[in-house]
Amino acid sequence: MPEEILPGLYRIEVPLPDSPLKTLNSYIITGPDRNLIIDTGFNRDECHEVMLEGLGSLKIDLNRTDFFITHLHADHFGLVDRLKTDSSTIFFNRPDAEILDGWDGFDHMFSYAASNGFPEIELRNAFESHPGKRFGTTWIPELKILEDGDILEVGGYKLTCVETPGHTLGHTCLYEAEKKLFFSGDHILGDITPNIQGWSDQQDMLRHYLKSLEKVYSYEVDLVLPGHRSLFPGFKERINELTDHHQKRLDEILLILDLGPRHAYGIASEMKWDIKCDSWEQFPVPQKWFATGEAIAHLRYLEESHQIARDENAAETTYSLVS
Repeated sequence: MPEEILPGLYRIEVPLPDSPLKTLNSYIITGPDRNLIIDTGFNRDECHEVMLEGLGSLKIDLNRTDFFITHLHADHFGLVDRLKTDSSTIFFNRPDAEILDGWDGFDHMFSYAASNGFPEIELRNAFESHPGKRFGTTWIPELKILEDGDILEVGGYKLTCVETPGHTLGHTCLYEAEKKLFFSGDHILGDITPNIQGWSDQQDMLRHYLKSLEKVYSYEVDLVLPGHRSLFPGFKERINELTDHHQKRLDEILLILDLGPRHAYGIASEMKWDIKCDSWEQFPVPQKWFATGEAIAHLRYLEESHQIARDENAAETTYSLVS
């Protein structure tokens, strides 16, 4: 059953089977003319059934309902295809929309991962069951692009769009200043750390993320409504914790590189991860993927800060400390 957070504001916990995230928080704001759903879940029957049951209990008319999707990932975007109607507006951000428009598959990620030491065959095999491939949207809907500072008004809530690149290039949060609410998507999570990955040399995703944390730090927020797990207070305290976490990660990588050059996959294997495995070999391949992507994001940040240098003369790119 939906949880009422404030009058006209509800949360449906959508199951994410086989995902360590367990559930997605879909938020529903009801209004006299239009309703708004913030994030949707995977494009799979288990998610669809729970959403329909929850929306039905709230007597939500999907013909009078619009959607705001915080970012491109399948657990947030995937189900919108099955929930929207011909009268729905789907609000989205431009950078992630451009990725959708130009999507040509995962091959470039496989090649990039291989150049950073990841066994490519192992990765390709694992991606056959990747949720982004299996449970993403089957159709690219017409999207209404919102920019930083744009406002959505629904049901007595005035929501300001806040561009927060990092988790994805176009990730966008919603801020309700009067009620001091912050719909954080995957930008700020309470008891888990948002995954910041780098699978391209074109963007410094960790630098984007840290700047996005700094951007919202001054906001007056009483309650954070994240994309996963529990709602929580302590907005500024959590930002401080996340900033400290990434600084410790950067320091950890520098200590590893002090022992000699490494490729990103090797560095990830030596980092400490909160996963119940006795060795790197026991990590599920998807977790190795997340870990290596996070290592690359931190390496890119250190490289742009001129603390490390890369060597691309061999088949696999390695990194070393700057003398």
